[in-house]
Amino acid sequence: MGFSFCDGPDHPIIAGKVKPGPILVALGANLPGPDGRAPLETCRAAAAALDALPGLRLVALSRWYRTPPDPPSDQPWYINAVARLAGAADPAALLAALHVLEAAAGRVRPGAANAARPLDLDLIAIGGLVRAAPDPVLPHPRAHLRGFVMAPLAEVAPGWMHPLLGRTAAALAAELAAPEPLA
Repeated sequence: MGFSFCDGPDHPIIAGKVKPGPILVALGANLPGPDGRAPLETCRAAAAALDALPGLRLVALSRWYRTPPDPPSDQPWYINAVARLAGAADPAALLAALHVLEAAAGRVRPGAANAARPLDLDLIAIGGLVRAAPDPVLPHPRAHLRGFVMAPLAEVAPGWMHPLLGRTAAALAAELAAPEPLA
């Protein structure tokens, strides 16, 4: 997949400017893929694809959750989870890799905000890296407000500390409405 991952001495993680930590990616879908796969199967395939990204390794995957669209609408409900990856990656290169995986699953960018989609991969955090610009903004600016992100994130990285809020994933998740895990 020809992605430029973190291997230079000036990258903040390599240069010791950022405390290393988990790479956290939220997975979601509420439409079938172009191959007719159900959203859960598309998300499972995306999790496997994350494990195949150069320099990264999937070390944990949360349970799958069934969640209503946010903001509320007449869209189908979503399937959501969070993956914890180990390794080092340049944020922009990783975001580009996630967009390639989304496109392979049938997602078209740009699309309407909050539109239904066959796959949504959000880069939530790279350890304690704080990045205001350019994209991706890290940590994800709305992750701490979303139960469908924080509940699965707390499963795979309960001690991850939000670098701006100074609170753990478990503490943030405890304040939000818990999503419904799939049976």
